[in-house]
Amino acid sequence: MKIVVDDSLIKDHLYPFAQMKSAADIRIGILTIKEKWEKIVGYPVYTSARDFFITDKSMDEAVMPAIMSGNIVPTKQWVEALIKGGAAGNIFEDDKIVKTLKSPVDIFQFNDWALRKDYTLITHGRKSGPISSTNKTIKSGDIFLEEGAKLEHCILNASTGPIYIGKNAEIMEGSMIRGPFALCEGAVVKMGTKIYGATTIGPYCVVAGEIKNSIFFGYSNKAHDGYIGDSVIGEWCNLGAGTTNSNVKNTAGTVRIWNNNEKKYVDAGNKCGLLMGDYSRSAINTSFNTGTVVGVCSNIFGDCFSPKYIPDFSWGKEKYLLEKVYTDIDNWKKLKGKKLEEKEKIQLTQLYKKTT
Repeated sequence: MKIVVDDSLIKDHLYPFAQMKSAADIRIGILTIKEKWEKIVGYPVYTSARDFFITDKSMDEAVMPAIMSGNIVPTKQWVEALIKGGAAGNIFEDDKIVKTLKSPVDIFQFNDWALRKDYTLITHGRKSGPISSTNKTIKSGDIFLEEGAKLEHCILNASTGPIYIGKNAEIMEGSMIRGPFALCEGAVVKMGTKIYGATTIGPYCVVAGEIKNSIFFGYSNKAHDGYIGDSVIGEWCNLGAGTTNSNVKNTAGTVRIWNNNEKKYVDAGNKCGLLMGDYSRSAINTSFNTGTVVGVCSNIFGDCFSPKYIPDFSWGKEKYLLEKVYTDIDNWKKLKGKKLEEKEKIQLTQLYKKTT
């Protein structure tokens, strides 16, 4: 069975995380939604029917693939039932078996569940790399190191959930980690960092300070002190030194966040920190209010608390110039050996035109 994970009907509901990518490219747990599908079924899946027919030359165009919603977070048990036919529908509402992202806050709210599912999926039948004796570990049987992972003189507590350290990732000395936690390929945790579960640090991110129940998608930086909690940070973001978010109101009341699809503030539970779209950045000592939503490619700076909603392509209180958008993103990508690709420029241009 060929599979397309389509997000056309739910893209706007997951703002700002499905603007520059498919919803299936959202990282939750250790893997993205698309990567979960591919790991489970053992072959490529597609994020649009168009990509399917362009890429899969072996299939006759009359043979349609199975179309799945891009906001479904699949598990091995659910997918196997789906492939067998019929049974998946009966367990679709069982939130222990499958989750559906209906709001951006679901990404961090479901991350504990997703981390445990992915850990089992990825490590089943495999042997972890050795853990150096300089580290202090609790429940070491639930700690898995991929090839090239480096860590010395750290504290790893997996009694609260599994800990996964990806290929060529590094945890520097003095760091304290409580699971569930995932550090993806090539990512770095700097010296003396404190991380509480459930937290995912995506590929090639650099983090420091204090982090709790948050997801960094990939190639993003929080390289200095400051607190990030109950938050989701997109790709290619940079949080300046001392950047901190509030995740609970002083009244301990319900947090409300901007819903860009409905153009109004909606309830998000009693904990929600920062939801930051791809390519956005904050100046040093930026303080984010509880439940702040930042759009794609915004540069946040100023002498007071940031607004609760910062639209796409904001430059402080002004509009980011499109040519400067290209230049600045390319500069940031060069720091990690990448460059702004033409397809990204096209996507950015299309999104920019919608904001003018």
